[in-house]
Amino acid sequence: MFKKFLKDESGATAIEYVLIAAAMALVLITVMPLLTTAINKQFTTITNAVSSGL
Repeated sequence: MFKKFLKDESGATAIEYVLIAAAMALVLITVMPLLTTAINKQFTTITNAVSSGL
């Protein structure tokens, strides 16, 4: 029965999906502040151009 338990891989796929989701979350947490800064800079540039009439 113990050998059967060790050979059982039914939970392996779920664990793999959890690891992939965790990796994606880590990437998003890392990238989002950089992306937010870049987008805010672009909006500021656009706002300044519209305000000055360019």
